[in-house]
Amino acid sequence: MPLVLRLGLAQLINWGVSFYLPGAFAWRIARDTGWAQTWVFAGPSLAMLVMAAVSPLSGRWLERMGGRRVMCLGTLICAAGCATLATSTTLVQFYAAWCLLGVGMRLSLYDAAFATLAALYGATARRPMTQITLIGGLATTVFWPVGNWLGDTWGWRPGVLVYGAFGLLAWALLRSLPPTPPRAPATDASRNTRAPLPWQSALLYGAIMALVSILSSGLAAHLTSLLSVQGLPVGLAALWGLGQVCARTLEWLQPRQSSAVNLNVVVGCGLPLCFALGLAGMSSVIVAGVFIFFYGALNGLATLLRASLPLELFSHEAYARALGTLLTPAFAVSAVAPWGYSVARAHWGDAAILWVSLVIGLLIAVAALSLRRLGQTAPVPQKPEETRSMS
Repeated sequence: MPLVLRLGLAQLINWGVSFYLPGAFAWRIARDTGWAQTWVFAGPSLAMLVMAAVSPLSGRWLERMGGRRVMCLGTLICAAGCATLATSTTLVQFYAAWCLLGVGMRLSLYDAAFATLAALYGATARRPMTQITLIGGLATTVFWPVGNWLGDTWGWRPGVLVYGAFGLLAWALLRSLPPTPPRAPATDASRNTRAPLPWQSALLYGAIMALVSILSSGLAAHLTSLLSVQGLPVGLAALWGLGQVCARTLEWLQPRQSSAVNLNVVVGCGLPLCFALGLAGMSSVIVAGVFIFFYGALNGLATLLRASLPLELFSHEAYARALGTLLTPAFAVSAVAPWGYSVARAHWGDAAILWVSLVIGLLIAVAALSLRRLGQTAPVPQKPEETRSMS
């Protein structure tokens, strides 16, 4: 099996059994245990806070151990988190499981995979990086239907245990990769680079990425449950991943890539239209399917914009620092989004999920248009290899 296919399949599994686990099982857990949905969805939120806390350590471990070892460790921790989650009988155990999953996700998902590819392919790593995002983007398409079948057939506890077994399969795929050398730590000179950031562009970029993270994280946790209460097939949720992959493939196949700032406007203006469509016809299977596919496509492009927008907004030497600083709010709001959506749903009903998303989409559109009006794009001499993270 080709190396990129093995790594891509491992990413697909790791995303499916960790980040997208709540979409298949969270509402079943709440129903079976009697815990309030707000408390259940606080688990994924806690995991994302742990991801943010572990981020500085994960970078050091990648430098010292190499990507393959870090990913193998993270995958085993995710499998242990699934086993702990499946056997939890108290909220304390439940939250401990999500802490494990938070550590595992930070060590096993795209960042470590990109480091592995960079070590193996060097300057030619961009194409395989894109290929693994295309495979990883199918995580919802594969694991939401599988998770829902497991939950309906055996219950959520055996289903989550099976997810942990899938994690062991991902570990076996990663173990078969060639060893990757540790990366050399950054020099003091590169660490001390302090190119100024245009504050208006920086503020708008950070706000857009934070709002996009709220949508992605909140909807991932609640979409299958929303479909269920509407009497629609939960399998429609698989169109999310299909939309992501189709949009990324089309963008990748373009002979000339369009400006990231202009693509950001397309995504920003498309989001409120998408949620308006969902509100207008969520009771229809066809309209719901179009809505989910459309949102998946826009979300797939939005995750690419996380990496490509800073290339046009900021100087090349400030790229890494800009992402490290400006994406911090996105990590924080991702942590509270599933819980926040559950609160809105508890107070205003199931339709609140789409109404809240519509308002957030309108804010993203306004920020995207404002960013384009600023016209503060900086030419960059070369395009670094894209770090296309989020499924």
